[in-house]
Amino acid sequence: MTTKLGRTVGAAAALTLVLAACTGGDDDNADTTSAPATSGAATTGGGAETTAGGSEATTGGSEATTGGSEATTGGSEATTGDTEATTGDTEATTGGSEATTPGDTVEVVQGEDLVFHVITHGDDGVFWSVVQTATEAAAADYGVTVNYIGSNNDAEAQSQAIEAAIAEGSDGIAISLADPEGVSAAAQAVVEAGIPLYTLNSGLNNWQDLGAITHVGQDEIVAGQGAGERFNELGVTKILCGRQEQTNVALEERCEGLAETFEGEVVSEFIGLDADPTEQENQIAALLQADPAIDAFMGTGPNLPLRAIAAAQSAGRELPIAGFDISPDLITAINEGTVQFTVDQQQYLQGYLPVVLMYLQATNLNTAGGGLPILTGPGFVDAENAEGVAALVDAGTR
Repeated sequence: MTTKLGRTVGAAAALTLVLAACTGGDDDNADTTSAPATSGAATTGGGAETTAGGSEATTGGSEATTGGSEATTGGSEATTGDTEATTGDTEATTGGSEATTPGDTVEVVQGEDLVFHVITHGDDGVFWSVVQTATEAAAADYGVTVNYIGSNNDAEAQSQAIEAAIAEGSDGIAISLADPEGVSAAAQAVVEAGIPLYTLNSGLNNWQDLGAITHVGQDEIVAGQGAGERFNELGVTKILCGRQEQTNVALEERCEGLAETFEGEVVSEFIGLDADPTEQENQIAALLQADPAIDAFMGTGPNLPLRAIAAAQSAGRELPIAGFDISPDLITAINEGTVQFTVDQQQYLQGYLPVVLMYLQATNLNTAGGGLPILTGPGFVDAENAEGVAALVDAGTR
């Protein structure tokens, strides 16, 4: 999906910079350069070109004096409100049309031709829809085009999308690395093509090896460790850690982190894909019936905890349940007390920040991270804060 938006700035800002260039110093022949405006306009004095979002005003060729001669650029009078802007006896004009504040706006064109790609292993479910919403918001905020593509846990499809983005001449590509082995060749091709590469969500342990600028996501081991400490407080002894993707290393790390801090036993199992909730429910129920010692469940996504509620009921079991990430139904379950907590990695940031980082590198040669990842979590949502988060979930940003 693509999004483009031009931002606007007041024309009076351009007038102020032009006047400063004409009167900026005791030496009439001095070459004076102003700092770029934050709107993307580059402003220089002393005969150089002044632009503000696409309107060109030149001062070269017109002699500015303060002794009675008229200095004009474009031939029309520039005013702010109803007041004529003058320096001494010199009338300063700009543009060819009257500039007023408020009312007139100019479109900033810096970055409008930039095209970025965000290519993930995600589907169109509750988690990844928030990531996509964030990429669209960032595209609108910065006036660029962002193509978001999900591959539904298919490494081959994700690699093909990455290769297509390279062929299109992308200005920056951000990818998730749920299956590093499956997409590493395509990721390395991005770097070899001279296109900035960023990773998000999954890939904390692999982004540097592939030559990415930085990684935006959470440390999954640390997130799992935090969950383990919470389960210790609940007094349970054996946790079933259910995973909804079989080859996603990040989900495996969540269960590994859980086992590192939990004082009992952790059993990590692939339960089935989110696309088949019935299979997930049946798998969890079967595991609970087969092992009566299991007295808690941890789902590595937002849907598995909900499947576990129904599975526990069908198995005739009562047990604490927790999960990862956020969905409207999961927040409701926390408010109702059927789920104790969920680990929040703030996926909106994982969609928004890579677009910002790619934009700043393309327009200002900035890179962030300093060789370290940019962490978006973990945070925790439980009964104490679930109500406040619920409104943001309904708005599609959490």
